[in-house]
Formats: sequence, structure tokens, C-alpha cells
Amino acid sequence: MQMKTTDTSKADKPLEFLSFTLGHEEYGIDIQKVQELRGYDAVTRIANAPEFIKGVVNLRGIIVPIIDMRIRFGIGAPSYDQFTVVIVLNIGGRVVGMVVDSVSDVITLTAEQIKPAPEMGSALDTDYLIGLGTLEERMLILVDIDRLMSSEEMGLVEAAAA
Repeated sequence: MQMKTTDTSKADKPLEFLSFTLGHEEYGIDIQKVQELRGYDAVTRIANAPEFIKGVVNLRGIIVPIIDMRIRFGIGAPSYDQFTVVIVLNIGGRVVGMVVDSVSDVITLTAEQIKPAPEMGSALDTDYLIGLGTLEERMLILVDIDRLMSSEEMGLVEAAAA
């Protein structure tokens, strides 16, 4: 009797994304990159850092650069209130904080629910997008957070935190 093997390739496995908002849009990042969620606290500014790097915080002995995603994506002026959240990410052994307007929930998407991002020319850099996740009436812009946080300009984050 032969055992039937099932293909457990990545395409079959549902992916989990932490959904968050910036302005009127909803975004999603791989939940496995998220270390913790925190409220927005005061940061220590770093001289000559790019505008999107708000500064650094000391998180249990680790100096963590804090990036404001509204500024990074050019989505209006940032405002900080009781809903503002810092998503602490662990990317390739580096800890980085990402300021977002609010965090919604964890969404599970199958490969069929993830559509490729449309080509927008130079208006939007789609290099940092996995695609668009669709769930009933919701559409999530899925961000490849590894790629975004390891891009050349994010090397400035590393320099700022050093």
C-alpha cells in the first residue's frame, strides 16, 4: 500500500499578516516579523537623520530606531494620539520600530487572495509590495517589510542607531 504524500509547498499554506492603517489605507506585514506592539512614546532625536527616522528608543537595553511610516510613504502629516502604535519588528536580527496610525487585527490569506500589485510607473515603488490581499470587502496593501527595511536608505537607520 502506497502512502499518498501531500505537497506542503508555500503556495498552499495560508499566510498571516498583521493589518495596520496609515491614513485611509490598510496595510499588512508578515506577522512572523513582528516582535511586539507598543504605544508611541517620546523618542530621542538623532541629528542629521532623514525625516522619516523619528529617533531611537531604549527597549530593554536595545537601541531601536523608530521609523514613521506616514513620512516614509509620504502620506500626509503624522499625528500621534492614543491609537498610534509602534510595531516592533525583528528583521534579520535587527530590531526596528515602525510607527503606524493604528493596528487592526491578524488576517490569514491564502495564495488565491493575494493579487500582484499593479504597475504604477514611478508614482509608487512596487518593489516593496508583495501584492494586494483581498478579504471580502477589505483590500490590504501587503508590504514586503524585509525588503523595505533592508533598502539602501534604511542603511541610514543602522547608521543613526549606531
